[in-house]
Amino acid sequence: MNIIRNYRNWRRYRDTVNELSRLSNRELNDLGITRGDIPFVARKSV
Repeated sequence: MNIIRNYRNWRRYRDTVNELSRLSNRELNDLGITRGDIPFVARKSV
């Protein structure tokens, strides 16, 4: 079960990074984050 949970967490992290990376700088700014914050924000989603 731990392997499945880790895989799902990793997928959620990657999906979040990919979605945020697709946004423009202006859209990210509207959300209050910068490109450098994407990995941090994605880790919080897990």
